[in-house]
Amino acid sequence: MTVPAAPRPEMRSDKVVDHGLDRRSHALRAVVREAVGNHAPALIDLSRRLHAEPETAFEEHKSAALCAELLAAQGFEVTAPAHGLDTAFRATIGSGPVTVAIACEYDALPGLGHACGHNLIAAAGIGAALGLAPFADELGLTVRVIGTPAEERGAGKALLLDAGAFDGVDAAMMVHPCPFEMADFRSFALGTLDVTYTGRAAHPSLNPHEGRNAADALTVAQVALGLLRQQLPPQWRVHGITTAAGTVPNAIPDRATATYEIRALVAEDLRELRQRVEDCFRAGALATGCDVVLARPEPDYLDFRGDPELIRLWTANARELGRAEPVERPPFACTDMGNVSHVVPSIHPVLDISGGACGPHEAAFAEAAVSPAAEQALLDGAVGMAWTAADFAAARI
Repeated sequence: MTVPAAPRPEMRSDKVVDHGLDRRSHALRAVVREAVGNHAPALIDLSRRLHAEPETAFEEHKSAALCAELLAAQGFEVTAPAHGLDTAFRATIGSGPVTVAIACEYDALPGLGHACGHNLIAAAGIGAALGLAPFADELGLTVRVIGTPAEERGAGKALLLDAGAFDGVDAAMMVHPCPFEMADFRSFALGTLDVTYTGRAAHPSLNPHEGRNAADALTVAQVALGLLRQQLPPQWRVHGITTAAGTVPNAIPDRATATYEIRALVAEDLRELRQRVEDCFRAGALATGCDVVLARPEPDYLDFRGDPELIRLWTANARELGRAEPVERPPFACTDMGNVSHVVPSIHPVLDISGGACGPHEAAFAEAAVSPAAEQALLDGAVGMAWTAADFAAARI
């Protein structure tokens, strides 16, 4: 599958009005689209290779290398690893005054492979960069591709943001596969919490009075959380799993562990929710005489806040590509791209690859991520991001 390639037109400086675009702009859009089309076989091959060898958070060594090698072969200045993360990379081309960062995710889900379609995200991002590369200076662009590991778990972009990967960036973008089209994507803020109770082991018949039951501490906390949910706002979420609570019934467990997630509409609310949830776990310790350790295994994922100008540009470009009209939906997911959006004007449009038949984190969605519809979305996403970056730069030069 390829993007229909237009013949390379003569570049002219005279202007004619046509849907707000001058003749020169039309010519640039055509050749950018053609450039993506020329790389289509390599982009689809990259997507399929990533899909065939899924790697989970912070283990994406082959995936990152495949992406970086493709960019290096096309003249990008590549640094790998980058910004203190072994499976991150940074690739740059152009020297224009407007810097656009394109985020490439490539981590997979444990046990589900690319059931979130990150193989498509990486290939689309690289496709956008390759489409812009020959014309970056002419467009006034510096194109920065950032390989961002650990989106599913670990908040790789939050770590990269703190390490300076997005310093000096004027706009950031990526696309994500989904069961529908959406331009103005919104996400929850998300925090994670690891809970460890330590009690005292004892025989449940011989000397139960000497025990301090860590599993009971977790039970008390879970009851408290169940009651707390009645008083939470509708869009606040608390959910988790018990990861250990004893091994045999004839020994009072001296250790119990759990992992929980909390979600709120905005980052400011997440802080309050975390305090209330942590108090429930402290109550379990207090009630049973156990000790509790509450740990944050990763940075918080902040709510995504799309930039109105970039959303407008993307929407127009998606229509020109013949994508379906975008829908409006309340937040339904979390992403560490939200952290970037709090600092840099950003977009995170989603592209339909399944027609609503299945959604992310389902086994069927992993199959959909290598379908013809998915690969067309990959190429459309690459062209749409390239055009949006070009339009964004044109408005600032």
